[in-house]
Amino acid sequence: MLSGESLLALSTLSRREGSSMKIGIIGAGNIGRILAERLARSGHDVSIANSRAPETVEASALSTGAKAVWAADATRNADVVIVSVNFGQLPDVADLVATAPADAVIIDTSNYFPLRDGRIEAVEDGQVESEWVQQQYGRPIVKAWNTITTASFRDKAYSKDLATRIALPIAADDDTQRAIGMRLVEETGFDAFDAGVIADSWRQQPGSPVYTNDLTADELPAALARAQRDRSALRRDLMMKVYLERIEADGKEPDPERQLALTRAIF
Repeated sequence: MLSGESLLALSTLSRREGSSMKIGIIGAGNIGRILAERLARSGHDVSIANSRAPETVEASALSTGAKAVWAADATRNADVVIVSVNFGQLPDVADLVATAPADAVIIDTSNYFPLRDGRIEAVEDGQVESEWVQQQYGRPIVKAWNTITTASFRDKAYSKDLATRIALPIAADDDTQRAIGMRLVEETGFDAFDAGVIADSWRQQPGSPVYTNDLTADELPAALARAQRDRSALRRDLMMKVYLERIEADGKEPDPERQLALTRAIF
C-alpha cells in the first residue's frame, strides 16, 4: 500500500505531468536562452530574466513565446524555477529563489570551476556541489542539464537515432521532482537518465566521465559507475588546462568537435 507521502507525490506529478507548467528561468546566458526557447515551444508558460532589464534578453530566447521579465518576477507563482548562472553567482540569487512557491521545483544547471568562480572551501573540502547549492537555497534542488556543452545542447538535440541520441543524467532527492526534471530534459531533445539522489550527483560533476562527453543512454550508466570521486577535481582542472593551452596555441577556442575529442582523450 502506498503511504500518504507517496500518494501526495503521485497526485502532484499527475497534476504536472503532460500539462503546461509555469517555468521561470534565472539566467539568460547560452543555456538559459536555449531552455527558454525549447520549453516555450513545448507549450509551457516560460519567463526568463537576467541581471539587467527585460529588454536586454536576446530575442532568440523569446522566439517561441517565452517572456522576458525582471528577475524579481521570474519566480512568481512558478511551478518550476531553473537557475542557469555561474556556480559562484548562486548565493547572489538565493534570495530570489526563496521567493518561489514552497512547492516549486528548483532546477540547477551550474558547475563549479575554481578558476572562474573563486575558491569555495566547502566544495574544495569534498562537499558535493549540489549539496552546497541546496544549503545556499535552504531547499531541495534537481541537478540537470549540467553535463552538456552549449554547442551540443544547441546542435545535437532531437536525434531520432538511438545510436547517437545524447542522454543527460538528472539527480534529486525527491522522486516527484526528479521525474519533473526528467520530463523537461526530454522536452528539450535528449534522453533523460535517472541518476539517483543528490549525494551521488558528484558522478555528473566536471571531471567525471559523463561530463561533456555526449554519451547515449546505453553508455551513460557505465560512465557514471566509472566516476572516481577523489580524481574528478584533478581531471576537471586538467580539462581546463588543456582547453586554455589550445586557446593560447591556436588563438581561438577549439571548435565543438575538437572540444569533444579533447574531453574523450582525458578519459
